Amino acid sequence: MRLFKIIRLASRDYFHEWQMSGCFALALAAVLGPMLVLFGLKFGIIGGMLEQLIEDPANREIRPVGSGHHDIAWLDALRKRPDVAFLVPRTRSIAATLQLRSDKAGRILNAEMIPSDHNDPLLQDLGITPDGLRRIVLSHSAAQKLKVQAGDTIDGSLARRYQGRRERVHLPLEVVAVAPASAFARDGAFVDLMLLEALEDFRDGHAVPALGWKGVPPPEQRSYPSFRLYARSIYDVAPLKALLTEQGIDVRTRAADIELVMKMDRNLSAIYWAIAIIGLVGFSLSLGASLWANVDRKRRELSVLRLVGFRTGDIIWFPVVQAFYTAVFGWALALAIYRGAAWAINDMLSDQLAEGQQVCVLLPEHYAWALGLTVTAAVLAAALAGLRSARIEPSEGLREL
Repeated sequence: MRLFKIIRLASRDYFHEWQMSGCFALALAAVLGPMLVLFGLKFGIIGGMLEQLIEDPANREIRPVGSGHHDIAWLDALRKRPDVAFLVPRTRSIAATLQLRSDKAGRILNAEMIPSDHNDPLLQDLGITPDGLRRIVLSHSAAQKLKVQAGDTIDGSLARRYQGRRERVHLPLEVVAVAPASAFARDGAFVDLMLLEALEDFRDGHAVPALGWKGVPPPEQRSYPSFRLYARSIYDVAPLKALLTEQGIDVRTRAADIELVMKMDRNLSAIYWAIAIIGLVGFSLSLGASLWANVDRKRRELSVLRLVGFRTGDIIWFPVVQAFYTAVFGWALALAIYRGAAWAINDMLSDQLAEGQQVCVLLPEHYAWALGLTVTAAVLAAALAGLRSARIEPSEGLREL
């Protein structure tokens, strides 16, 4: 009951002296508002760059250089790592080509066959997997040149020289989807690994019973010269590169670009927090000194409260409650300053940004963090004035009456 009364008295006193209370709130907003704008710019610019890095699968790709000999056991062990999102073996590049022809186009297209599987990062927006020996996903370039779309059937053919004779086989292929232009810029098609193995076996003179192609029996153990590998996140690219390099596999990644953006993020975060801490400490000391002076100004009123039965712990709440109000109102004013500045900045740069992109933006959780830190700093600053108010003796009120 006493706590409720002291909160009520502190509230009425705070709003009664609204001019001074408003000055305290404006002082806080003057410090917090620019910090919110600064953090909004940092989060919008660097966050946008990081988002582009994360969303672009090419930044998570780890490309082997040259050819090697990778058996299925080694590839399975690598695929099961928690930092690996996608891995599929590659056959020899010279064997991973197929001549494609469509009835709608008067040309034959030499297309590169790319091994694919479930959860292929380049096909994630399609939701379709080219599984089996007769289903493919054409690249955007190949689909335009062949004048085909999803649902059409095209003819795939390849030739070999076997036992002194030149042989050519044809394979009808269903176009289940057309990949976006960003997935693969050249003429190609995403296919099941089984089809790539069949093409390689045919060229090597091996039989492919599933397609009726004759030849000598294929070897029991298959070795793959390369693979397609994507890390689970951009933060896993560097560790995977180091792992493969230790095993003697030369790879190429965009780790340098990723590290550059992350370094910028760390440096700007350090600068921002240094400015934020200096600003909060300075405001906390200023608010604490103001509340201390306010307590001295109201020594008689506070001592009277002691006379009528309020305890020391109750009196401490008087400046704390007023500091809480200052924090909340100052935060609200700072938020208004930020929203206005952010709108002006984003509107000024709207012609240079992609649709929906913003260079100054904060998330709802950032507002909550700002409020929490502001209230905490204000309450800690009020502790100075609280200690001062706790030392006021009831007799001081009697002497001044």
